[in-house]
Amino acid sequence: MTGRESLTETSRVSVAIPLFNEERTVPELLERVCAALENIPGGPHEMFFVDDGSSDHTFALLAAAADRDPRIRIISLSRNFGHQAALSAALDHVSGDLVVIMDGDLQDSPEVIPDLIRKQKQGFDVVYAERIGRKEGWFLRSCYFLYYRLLGLLSNVKLPLDAGDFAVLSRRVIDELQRLPEHHRYLRGLRSWVGFRQTGIHVERAERVAGKSKYSFMKLLALAFDGIFAFSVVPLRVATMLGLLTIGLSFVFIGYAVYVKIFLGQSPQGFTALLIVMSFFSGVQLLFLGLLGEYLGRIYEETKGRPHYIIGRMVGRPWMRTTDVNIESFTMGTGGGVHERV
Repeated sequence: MTGRESLTETSRVSVAIPLFNEERTVPELLERVCAALENIPGGPHEMFFVDDGSSDHTFALLAAAADRDPRIRIISLSRNFGHQAALSAALDHVSGDLVVIMDGDLQDSPEVIPDLIRKQKQGFDVVYAERIGRKEGWFLRSCYFLYYRLLGLLSNVKLPLDAGDFAVLSRRVIDELQRLPEHHRYLRGLRSWVGFRQTGIHVERAERVAGKSKYSFMKLLALAFDGIFAFSVVPLRVATMLGLLTIGLSFVFIGYAVYVKIFLGQSPQGFTALLIVMSFFSGVQLLFLGLLGEYLGRIYEETKGRPHYIIGRMVGRPWMRTTDVNIESFTMGTGGGVHERV
């Protein structure tokens, strides 16, 4: 079956969207997400927005929309905590049986949501979007291509290629993600780590509707590091193997020097070569000290035990789930305290 008939068993869907300074995108985003939810039976569905410390009118536009549409819920964080923390805030509070994660810049097309859910109804707990036809420049496309394959090669968990955060997750996957406490979160990796049945569908990556990406090159690099260091210890093992290789080559050179001195009556020459070798291995040492620092820094961040985010305001009432006991007295295990509820 296709179309609406294949979604007749769908109950409640939550769409979780983090936003940061997206006032130019919000009107079209609301219109298209609402239209997508209209094509999904069951309900009541919800749209859950996390305003990640925006300095423009993003929150005001969302709050005005919430006055008109009871399906809209909003969390405004006390400051900008970052994309992954904002997503975590949404996942800590959504109440749907199925949860769709997507970005708010409309590069993740809301029209794909029914397709993701239709695939999920075939018995999957996670259905992620495999990005094809990216619209970024050749340099970024090349970086994304190489990064996903490098991460797949290094990771001790099988991670899908070219799959971002855009996905639909079952309630039991959400419950497991809420239990994971780490501070440097790479949710698309954690999603794979929890297991259960997962698959992907090909989705063309759209262009941004308005504004500029809030992910600078350095932020993208930091996210890439989070993915590698959270799911692989291969860099540390490379340091060990390179050290062993260096020791082995040193013994070979010692043997060569002894041979030349005893049997040929000469000493090995090459002051320039010696400087090059010393400079090379000094650079290698500094590189791996930096890698060790990355791992130690992450351990340091974890030991502080700070919350992933702090909530400034909430708009909208959460829907009651069958597993909820007292929804007004909920607390945020990995989040922060509620300062104000609107």
